[in-house]
Amino acid sequence: MSTLEVCEKYYGTKNIYELFGVEKSASDQEIKKAYYRLSLQTHPDRVPESDKQEATEKFKVLSKLYNILSNKDSRAIYDERGTVDDDDNASTNWLARWQQFFKPLTTEDIDNYQKSYVGSETERNDIKRAYLRGKGCKNSMMCTVPFMQCEDEPRIAAIVQEMIDSKEVPEYKIFTNEPEAKRKQRHKKYAREAKMASQMKKKQEDTSSLEQQIALKRKSAFSSLIESLEAKYGNNDDDSDELYQSEEEPPKKRKMQPAKRNARQSTRTPAKKPVSAKKRKSSK
Repeated sequence: MSTLEVCEKYYGTKNIYELFGVEKSASDQEIKKAYYRLSLQTHPDRVPESDKQEATEKFKVLSKLYNILSNKDSRAIYDERGTVDDDDNASTNWLARWQQFFKPLTTEDIDNYQKSYVGSETERNDIKRAYLRGKGCKNSMMCTVPFMQCEDEPRIAAIVQEMIDSKEVPEYKIFTNEPEAKRKQRHKKYAREAKMASQMKKKQEDTSSLEQQIALKRKSAFSSLIESLEAKYGNNDDDSDELYQSEEEPPKKRKMQPAKRNARQSTRTPAKKPVSAKKRKSSK
């Protein structure tokens, strides 16, 4: 399957500019901004485990399409012929490539972007494009409009109704009169995914908490050991001096028991007294 066919499979169009929501004459900065916005929807780290495989494939094709538009030569070929080179290296790490262009995402980054996006003109354009592409299918819109959740449906419906009233978009009955069974099925699906996401987040927090407890316990044990050593050797100079003196002093002789000492003395022969000079003369 070619790159553009994969694009149509996951995004419903072979037109890269339409997917990115920019004009054919868009600048490199506009294309980069559109790619960043779309990548937030499909980044594998932002979806439940059950959807990671599909999200990874969508992210890969999206990154490849951005690579085409960001390269002057490949973009010129696409603009002229409507074709792309499918001989790209299959081993390309698109997640690593994404990180070359953008800083690592944090939860705070996503939250801040969501606050600026919801209610903006960019969101309105995305809603309009998703509504037309999916012909009013809310399930399709949920997959393409960033941050859209079941709770947002009344707000999104009001925006679309305003467009319908102003003849900006046609009315699709599947949107304005959606069957109740379809709505309930969608809500159950997203409720399951929200529950799974919550469980995964709690598991990560529990793991992090356990690691912190182990680290704290080890730190406490080490501190107790240091305090014990300081109490024994660090707070008494005399004890410290004695410790080093005991290593330098030679070992003392052991005292002999009295009985053994007397026994040894009795076995020794008495020493002869020296003869005086007077006695030596008299003997002569």
